[in-house]
Amino acid sequence: MAVKFAGTMNAINRGLDETKPARGATMIEDWEAALADVDVPGAKGILRDLASLRKQLEKDAPDGDRVHDLLHRLGAATTKIAEKSDKSQDKLRALGEALTEAGEESPDEEEDAAAAAAPKRARRKA
Repeated sequence: MAVKFAGTMNAINRGLDETKPARGATMIEDWEAALADVDVPGAKGILRDLASLRKQLEKDAPDGDRVHDLLHRLGAATTKIAEKSDKSQDKLRALGEALTEAGEESPDEEEDAAAAAAPKRARRKA
C-alpha cells in the first residue's frame, strides 16, 4: 500500500486540479482493490464514497461541488479509520487530513457577500 499512499499524496501535494480525472479514477480503482478485503468499521462507507468519486471523475464534466464533498467525507472517514489500523496509522491519518483539506473551500477565494446575503431564487417556469 506504500505506493498507493505515495501516489495519492503526491497528487494531493501537486494539487488535485493538476491531476487528470482519468488518473484520479485509476488511483481510486487501486484504493478500492486495496480496501475490498479490509474488515474495519467504516471501510464500506469509504468504498461507497470512493465509487461515487470515481464515477464523478469518469464523467465528461464532473460536479466540482460533489467532488469536494466526497473528498471531505473521505478525508474524515480515513482519519477515523486510521485510529483502528494496526499498521500505516500515521500514513492513513496524513492522507485523511490531506483529503479533508482538499475537500474544503479554497481559502484564497473571495467570499461573494452579495450572493451569501441573497439566497438562490426558485427558477421561473417558462
